[in-house]
Amino acid sequence: MSDSGECYDSKRPIEDDDDDIVESDIDLDNTDVVEPDNDPPQKMGDPAVEVTEEKQDAAQTEKAKAMDAISEGNLDEAIDHLTEAIMLNPISAILYATRASVFVKLKKPHAAIRDADAALVINPDSAKGYKVRGMARAMLGQWEQAASELQMASKLDYDDEIGSVLKKVEPNARKIEEHRIKYERLQKERELRKAERERKQEAEPQEREALSALNEGQVIGIHSARELDPKLNAASKTSRLAILYFTATWCGPCRMISPIFTSLAAKYPKVVFLKVDIDEARDVASSWNISSVPTFYFTKNGKEIDKVVGADKNGLERKIEQHAG
Repeated sequence: MSDSGECYDSKRPIEDDDDDIVESDIDLDNTDVVEPDNDPPQKMGDPAVEVTEEKQDAAQTEKAKAMDAISEGNLDEAIDHLTEAIMLNPISAILYATRASVFVKLKKPHAAIRDADAALVINPDSAKGYKVRGMARAMLGQWEQAASELQMASKLDYDDEIGSVLKKVEPNARKIEEHRIKYERLQKERELRKAERERKQEAEPQEREALSALNEGQVIGIHSARELDPKLNAASKTSRLAILYFTATWCGPCRMISPIFTSLAAKYPKVVFLKVDIDEARDVASSWNISSVPTFYFTKNGKEIDKVVGADKNGLERKIEQHAG
């Protein structure tokens, strides 16, 4: 049910991103739901009218006549007597609540709600006002509001009739709440998928540009910090593992491991293999605090995550397998 008091649509479709429809499986018991009454509003009393003792007594007399009419099944006559009583004593919450209960018997829920509203304005703690308004809302299929009203009536002054109606109303209200939670979850999931699609669409041009700079399956020579930063940024944008291999021409173990590093680049094309000669790119070697070669630094998403020092072929490949996923 919407905030405006309309019935909750138990067959409301839920659309996902691909315009598929997930039909609600909510199954409500609408056995006693009635068509809304569209009669003109009933007469309401003027709360500004002075209510004398004589008027109060006359109102009680009319109420008594109404109760007799109800017991005889003459509901329209009861409405007439209660209306007269309300005109005489328009500040009586019980008169409005009583007329509201007769409107419920007549299956006129909108009229009942108007009277119950009036009763609750006069007396916000009117158990009968909440009870009758809850029953009227149930007749309109407004299950969640009906449950709330009847639960309030039960707290104020429980009776068996309230309990009987709640046994039917509360299961429907729970089903609607469960359906709403499901609907909101699907809506949230759809929004997240949409946001992810938009993010990917925005990132695709940058990722394509980054990929074009990475030379998959090859070792990329780095000659200065100015060359290194764009490669590391490109690796981060594409969420790829990058390995910085620091070497030197005079280093024997480096000459031994270099062809292996090249073959690993071909074996793991989604990993970025960068080669830095420490004598040629002194600025890079200095910023990475290189004290011995060969040294291999592993970075991912802009962070250093591991390193290997020395020409350890097996250790190097184990680290690649560990971090490349």
